[in-house]
Amino acid sequence: MHFATSTLLALAGMASAQTVHVVSVSGEGDWKLKFSPDNIKAPVGDMVQFQFRAGNHSVVQSSFDSPCAPMAQAAGSNSTGFYSGYMDVAASEAMGMIPTYTVMVQDEKPMWVYCSQGKHCQAGMSMVINENPTANASRTLDAYRQAASAVPASSAGGDTSAGDAGTTTPDTGAGGSTGGDSTSGGSTSGGSTSGGDSTSGGDSTSGDDSTSGGSTSGGSTATPAGDTDASTSSSPVQVAGASSVAVSSSMGLIGLAAAFFLL
Repeated sequence: MHFATSTLLALAGMASAQTVHVVSVSGEGDWKLKFSPDNIKAPVGDMVQFQFRAGNHSVVQSSFDSPCAPMAQAAGSNSTGFYSGYMDVAASEAMGMIPTYTVMVQDEKPMWVYCSQGKHCQAGMSMVINENPTANASRTLDAYRQAASAVPASSAGGDTSAGDAGTTTPDTGAGGSTGGDSTSGGSTSGGSTSGGDSTSGGDSTSGDDSTSGGSTSGGSTATPAGDTDASTSSSPVQVAGASSVAVSSSMGLIGLAAAFFLL
């Protein structure tokens, strides 16, 4: 009985501890062709949910050494990284929703992310999860963007099943959030909502490489995990369901039910 009670308490704690970090993908005015925030810290096990706010964009994981190209194209890579497919915001807005793509953080290694639409990556539409300039001062978001600006063309690709596509209500907001914000819509296996890699004419590129949301590359307090080359870069694991901000609660309920069975 004591063991079962302890198990219940542990599972309840796990269910409430998971955090979802919300990143807005593009927007209007000054937020066009930017991720907001564009430099975040996300511990192992946390979720990062990309919420597509305007236009037709994608999120693709790359290596630092090969900006604007999916992980699979990086020399020596043993990972495909994640790829959302192109997310057309207008189609979801007609239903009062916005498209989302959610991945789970598997380790503390830096994850470099860009939009593969047109030359958005070259124009500075990129971000980093768990930047670590303490381990390598030359591997910063500013340095990534500088290298990206010289890339002739972006390419799409990666593992769409490494994350989950879904929808959420537009008032969820950007920034870090906990499991209190629920998303709606059924879960999709595979995560891609786009067919093909064609570009959309709706988004013009911009020449500025400024960061959004007030964050600066190199200014974050990183954990001493060390940056790595493409062969050891981080890969997300697949998460269950489009309602990703409620994943921890669902897992907790299943665990609680199992624990009650042991009583």
